[in-house]
Amino acid sequence: MHRTDAVTEPVRDAPLISNRFLAALTAVIATLALLSLGISLFGKRIGEQWALADHSDSHDALDITIGIDRLRLAANTIRFEEQRQSGTSERVDLALLWPEMTGYTRENRRRFDDVSIAGTLVFLQLSQSTMSRDMSGRVEPIYAHLFEGATESGPHGLALHRFRHGTGYDDEVLLTAKRPGKPDYAVRCLLPTHDSAASSNDCQRDIHLGRDLTVLYRFSSTLLADWEKIDTAVETYVGSQIVTGPASRTPQKRANTARNNSL
Repeated sequence: MHRTDAVTEPVRDAPLISNRFLAALTAVIATLALLSLGISLFGKRIGEQWALADHSDSHDALDITIGIDRLRLAANTIRFEEQRQSGTSERVDLALLWPEMTGYTRENRRRFDDVSIAGTLVFLQLSQSTMSRDMSGRVEPIYAHLFEGATESGPHGLALHRFRHGTGYDDEVLLTAKRPGKPDYAVRCLLPTHDSAASSNDCQRDIHLGRDLTVLYRFSSTLLADWEKIDTAVETYVGSQIVTGPASRTPQKRANTARNNSL
């Protein structure tokens, strides 16, 4: 009897990971990579928008008419987005770096956004005049009748006048200074005590410029040492933005809902 030995074929191990699985895995990884890149780019864009907040770094010049005064203002100096358009407006609010008197840039973002840096900005509000006298012109006929007590020595060579309680200026003081050949300087302030820090706009003053423009400007009481420089800088800056010639006669005005603190 012949014995035939069976020839055994070697057993081939099946691959642990199939080519099809590898292809699918590669596709998933590629998709995730693209998604990650997209999220990164989107996040960067959103981050830039958040960083801008309500600011603009555009230097585009906007032609804005307030009453009978026409101004040309850079977009990055205007505080509120809804005001950044050419045309006729009731008022425009500006934020300028001190002492540069320039608008917002990304490089100076922290100086605009960090409220703990009190003395870095000057805020301007431009509107058509509603009173015949500016703050300096109201000292004798109005404010002087509201004072209480003797005139005191104020900060940085300024005279300090306190208001009577109930006059509407509670906790505020009026600081004044003589100016040769000019009306007395006058500014209203909420001076900080040892219990409260100065804010970025606890002093305010208004002046008349152009043909019929009132410029109300605010700054930190920490800058009172520069009161004369600030007044000159505001007058020079706004004066340089006024366009000579007749204002455009546009019948419609853009309504402005922001609060206007008249003095």
